[in-house]
Amino acid sequence: MHHYRDIRCAILLDDSHAGAAGVAGVAGLVHLPQSATVALWQFPLFARYIMSNMLAQYVTSQAYNNAWANHRLLKACGELTQAEFQAMRVSFFPTIQSTLNHILTCDWFYLDALERELRGEAPHADCYVFFEQDEPFTDCATLQAAQHASDARLIAHCRRLCDADLARPVTILRDTPQVDTRQRMLAHLFQHQIHHRGQVHAMLAGTRIAPPQLDEFYCAGEADERAQDFAELGWTEEDIWGQR
Repeated sequence: MHHYRDIRCAILLDDSHAGAAGVAGVAGLVHLPQSATVALWQFPLFARYIMSNMLAQYVTSQAYNNAWANHRLLKACGELTQAEFQAMRVSFFPTIQSTLNHILTCDWFYLDALERELRGEAPHADCYVFFEQDEPFTDCATLQAAQHASDARLIAHCRRLCDADLARPVTILRDTPQVDTRQRMLAHLFQHQIHHRGQVHAMLAGTRIAPPQLDEFYCAGEADERAQDFAELGWTEEDIWGQR
């Protein structure tokens, strides 16, 4: 007989255990193999634990939303000429190129800290290494590929989380060390991207390329509006909203 504390993350977050062979979990939230469920569902505490992981599910949906919005925005930016991509504009960072590079390098900065903590490793001794180049990418195509890879890392990270562990501290060795919980650091990372994507969106509105809609991700009735993007990203609605 398995103890729920020993298998919680494997059951909740490892999709290799899901699928047609699975059986529905509490409130239809997860799929579990039959061998794992025979004894576990006798424990009300286990059922309450699963219900408590809705925050981790939401955090994961935010990571998917983040990747989707970047995909749409960078696809639109890819239609700009190199001169338009690098043209001086009115914003916090003066070009579309510089703003998109800032989003990416900050992603690397925070992802490194989050991944190190999850692996049980010490914080990066030189966290500022990710900012050695202000603009490591000078064309949209290579920047988009790098952002896509970073977004995939963030999704993979979030899919491994459980609600019970979101309060664990993550340390970044800035000049004055930063210590935040997993939940707070992820919330900041999502907000940082939203903030600067909005600036790119506004700058794009001043070009010949129409800025894309970025608010059609969460509503079930708008699935058709994102279907083409999901196909390009290799996702399905079930990947994000389905049982885990």
